[in-house]
Amino acid sequence: MSTALLEIEDLHARVAGKEIIKGLNLTINEGEVHAVMGPNGAGKSTLSYVLSGKPGYEVTGGTIKFRGRDLLSMPPEDRAREGLFLIMQYPVEIPGVPVTGFLKHAVNAGRKYRGEPELDTMEFIKMLREEGRKLGIDAEMLKRAVNVGFSGGEKKRLETLQMTILKPQLAILDEADSGLDIDALKVVAEGVNRLRDDRRSLLVITHYQRLLNYIVPDVVHVFAEGHIVRSGGKNLALELEETGYAEFVKEK
Repeated sequence: MSTALLEIEDLHARVAGKEIIKGLNLTINEGEVHAVMGPNGAGKSTLSYVLSGKPGYEVTGGTIKFRGRDLLSMPPEDRAREGLFLIMQYPVEIPGVPVTGFLKHAVNAGRKYRGEPELDTMEFIKMLREEGRKLGIDAEMLKRAVNVGFSGGEKKRLETLQMTILKPQLAILDEADSGLDIDALKVVAEGVNRLRDDRRSLLVITHYQRLLNYIVPDVVHVFAEGHIVRSGGKNLALELEETGYAEFVKEK
């Protein structure tokens, strides 16, 4: 029997006083990959920010349970330590903070939270370099400040590396294909797919079907007008690629 990892019921949320999410219901079980597709302005990225706890996104109704616990009562750092991870559409730069130090701190904070022994520097660097090589990230890139001067593809590879070494229970990909050429897209998708198992889950947010050629979903949802208006199997993504979203958007 499948175990629910994420349960969202009748979620309402607003940004700057405007309601964006309007009665969203979504359940993701352990080991499942769900894709959320929809037009610009539907609220897809807002959903990712609400789940991760980004300031300025106000929940006005509904509930979210993650691993059976009230997600909305947790600060963002505890959501991450509990196993929720967000690959952002536009990763931020952190001047003066080296990639290696940043990731070592993040990994050991999670291990400490779970009561596991922290990794020493040599153990961590060995793991980081091994995982980095799989994503085409060399040792010199790991010495640079986080995302400073990185190309769009390098930023997405680094986000994927973070996900790989943190091993979240639920990874949210917010338009992870944005700005990637086909080779970078394949590398990122391979990194994401290596994380997949019967307990970890993915929520893939995208406009386009091409990412789903490489990260094949179990369920596809159409997100429009602030909530899910249709759900189906992976072939729904192909249908949307052909027909677009016009039938799901009300005329203004």
